[in-house]
Amino acid sequence: MTTPLILVFVADLFFSTRIESVIERLGFDCKLIEHADQIGPDTLAPPRQLAEHLVGRTGMLTEKVIRWRPGLIIFDLNNRDIPWREWIALLKSTPATRRIPVLAFGAHMDVETMTTAREAGADAVLARSRFTSDMPNLIRKHLRVPDVAAIQAACRESLSERAREGIRLFNAGEYFEAHELLEDAWNEDETPGKELYRAILQIAVAYLQIERGNYRGARKMFLRVRQWIEPLPDVCRGVDVRGLWMDAQRVEAELRALGPEGIGRFDRGLFKPVRIVEA
Repeated sequence: MTTPLILVFVADLFFSTRIESVIERLGFDCKLIEHADQIGPDTLAPPRQLAEHLVGRTGMLTEKVIRWRPGLIIFDLNNRDIPWREWIALLKSTPATRRIPVLAFGAHMDVETMTTAREAGADAVLARSRFTSDMPNLIRKHLRVPDVAAIQAACRESLSERAREGIRLFNAGEYFEAHELLEDAWNEDETPGKELYRAILQIAVAYLQIERGNYRGARKMFLRVRQWIEPLPDVCRGVDVRGLWMDAQRVEAELRALGPEGIGRFDRGLFKPVRIVEA
């Protein structure tokens, strides 16, 4: 299991060092972002202009957050170099990132700013004094990490019959029908192992979108699937999860290389079957 990452948007050099020190003492990784131009490709754009560039669902902000997969995001509401209003709202409205907890802190007298952060979607908004005095407990309370033991236990179980049929349809290239059955299997399962079914069905939808020529739809599904497939072990319920994810990443890389205009030239031979490696 990788060490949980906490993403911190703070510009105060002294305070950022303090936050980083607390996070590291707790045994977590910390990534500090001080300016908006650390996220976007245009280092000359002012923060507000850059925020507008990133508001789209496939903007650099969401893509980077998805790839970093933090267990907690912290915003300093006094950081004027970060368009936190837009970014909190974006992260909380995007399916691939909205489950990541967002903790924000600001001046206790600035009621309007703190209210704006809550309305944007922050899970907790605190006065800076409260955040400073209780930082370790607050981080532990809000940090979201996968329950590895529960996931591993669930992955030792067998595939459901619906899931097996869904995988058969996936391997036959019947991606829409595979999605329907795998969604049923996901709804019927009450264990963390259900996320295996969600991962496979979202890859199925991504492949279906490629077949339909929907570049944005396919890219969106590849971004969403990361949160479900990456916490799974290499093999779950007999499915070669690692191989499936590597295949999907190759498909995504080719899709990105072709771009929206070249999706019609996509080589469907890159669509590989889901492999069963255990009885």
